[in-house]
Amino acid sequence: MSHFDAFNGDADGICSLLQLRLDSPRESTLVTGVKRDIALLERIPAARGDSVTALDISADTNRTALRALLDEGVTIDYYDHHYAGELPSHSNAVFHIDTSPAVCTGVIVDRVLAGRQRIWAVVAAFGDDLLEAGRTLAATLDLDGAAVASLRELGECIAYNAYGDSEADLLVHPAGLYRTLHKCADPFRFIEFEPLFDEIKAMRESDLEHARRHMPEQAPGAPVYILPDAPWSRRVRGAFGNELAAASPDRAHAILTPNARGGYTVSVRAPRSTQTGADAFCREFATGGGRARAAGINNLPADQIDEFTRRFGQAFR
Repeated sequence: MSHFDAFNGDADGICSLLQLRLDSPRESTLVTGVKRDIALLERIPAARGDSVTALDISADTNRTALRALLDEGVTIDYYDHHYAGELPSHSNAVFHIDTSPAVCTGVIVDRVLAGRQRIWAVVAAFGDDLLEAGRTLAATLDLDGAAVASLRELGECIAYNAYGDSEADLLVHPAGLYRTLHKCADPFRFIEFEPLFDEIKAMRESDLEHARRHMPEQAPGAPVYILPDAPWSRRVRGAFGNELAAASPDRAHAILTPNARGGYTVSVRAPRSTQTGADAFCREFATGGGRARAAGINNLPADQIDEFTRRFGQAFR
């Protein structure tokens, strides 16, 4: 019998799996990719008697493959905080899903494990830009301010590494990053001794400097940034969006980058003052989805940019 771990390649997915596997080690096949690569269950060649752990990937997006695996006799444990739609009722499935805006998958796993690997839940929360949740979890650990700041930076770096339209945009594949983090086990050991951390950190800051030079298209009260076609712009979408949201918490922001399909990949941040509306707005467009406070569109046709900008301004004015 085989086991498969299917997880989002961002900080929340990686750190959620780290919690589970550091607490309960097991041999598994890793299934992951860039942040937007979330239709992972269809890539799992599982058969009757096999098992799957799914982390931080939308059950709604994976609905057909999820049903097929369950009907095949595969056991599935599902942890997620994205819109799920109606979940199948099946004896082989256990769902741990909470779509509250202040919750990420790492927090859900932390609850299930009763905090036994909480330090990685802190990294997950910071990586998912849930600063209050990260600080609240960190307050239960014996950490000073500098240590908490280091965990936040680590979470932001892991999250940044997952952004890109293809694996060629990334510094390191998420599966490789997971294995390195798992080998270190302690986040502070990774920060201090692993050169990969410094490489990701330096590239993130360089990409942010590029992004800060660009001015937005002004929708009423909701800026839309259209970045050039370059690996740095695709990598920085999430980090730049979070930075803008922190600087102007009463505004929504959208970051658009050209993609290989001739359209644009979109990242949306709802106003931090409300933390809601991003997912509902993005689902109005084909290939859109995400969370209430942070969502996106995988492919916005180029001829819909003006319409997107108009509707974005109306939704978040």
